[in-house]
Amino acid sequence: MKKLLSLALATLATTGALAQQDKPKISVVSDIKFSGYVMSQYQYSDKEANDGTKDINTFNIRMVRMALEGRLMQDFYWKVQLQANGNTSDLGSSPRMVDAFAEWQKFDAFKVKAGQFKRPFTFENPMHPITQGFMGYSQNVTKLSGFSDRSGEHASNGRDIGVQIQGDIIKNQAGRNLVHYQVGVFNGQGTGQKDVDQRKDVIGGLWVMPVKGLRLGAFGWTGSYARKGTWNVTDANHKPVLDEQGNNVVESGVRSLKKNRYAFSAEYAANDWTFRSEYIHSQGYGFKTTYKTGKETDCNINYAAGDKADGFYALMIAPVISKKLYAKARYDMYRPKAEWNTSKTNYEIGANYWIGKSIMVAAEYVRVNDRSLNKSNYNMFDLEFDVKF
Repeated sequence: MKKLLSLALATLATTGALAQQDKPKISVVSDIKFSGYVMSQYQYSDKEANDGTKDINTFNIRMVRMALEGRLMQDFYWKVQLQANGNTSDLGSSPRMVDAFAEWQKFDAFKVKAGQFKRPFTFENPMHPITQGFMGYSQNVTKLSGFSDRSGEHASNGRDIGVQIQGDIIKNQAGRNLVHYQVGVFNGQGTGQKDVDQRKDVIGGLWVMPVKGLRLGAFGWTGSYARKGTWNVTDANHKPVLDEQGNNVVESGVRSLKKNRYAFSAEYAANDWTFRSEYIHSQGYGFKTTYKTGKETDCNINYAAGDKADGFYALMIAPVISKKLYAKARYDMYRPKAEWNTSKTNYEIGANYWIGKSIMVAAEYVRVNDRSLNKSNYNMFDLEFDVKF
């Protein structure tokens, strides 16, 4: 009897152990990855500004980024990214958080992202600074997508805080997606800032992919940028309103400036070739001063800059030696008042050389025509050494 009982207990224990082995393990946190990049730069310019200053001849650390990313419970992707270069003087250049978000990715056709991340506006905005290919993002993307925005918002690298849905829909017979959509609701204040006027920015985009490598898209953006502080009252012609003593009449509170923007985009990236072009139009005034430290209270509007701006670029990156050496050219034009007498146009040619998959040496010559300067034509040379890890 004892032998039978012992045999039964042993069998039960063995069965239990096998059942534990067969039970699938659920990983709460997985695929954690640490990555980053360093972009070092030398730049020369013979520009002569209207105030008499001229020539730029300097080495610079253009950007240092470090990121952690991974998955939660399989369906959630998360990322935290820090920008480490710069000083602590202002919101734009100090060490700071640039990305902090999570995205539910269970379905390709419906994904939900929340946190701080890239605004869903234009093709170029979300691109990696190195693989974007040139010495900087195009002027229209920089000024009208929240990098150094014309509204007066602090430098936000094209990002804001909010919630976004996106997805790929309609597959062809080969299983390739033909349509992508994305729409988000954001504070409208840039990185690391709460909403000021309790109004939200709504930004969306839709593009089609009729053939492999080709994207044709359109984007829209409506919202506001706001500050809390004081400003001089003006009349309908933007002239200062004076009191009986001849002093400016001053108001205080929250002041909101509307942002209405749209963009049309096209890109072909296949067989090691890249062609991309985008037009952006913006309507809405900007503040006179740029928000830097987070303590600015100057809410005066820069009426002289007008309430419209636009820009256009077209570029090509062509393989000379596949996966290694590329020639490149870009036409890059921005009009801060949507008028030709205010335009700044960059004519750029250069080359990128990849050492393996992680190191790139890039050289670029630029002929600049800036009609806001007394001497509108000048030259620039840019050399970069970029490393990804």
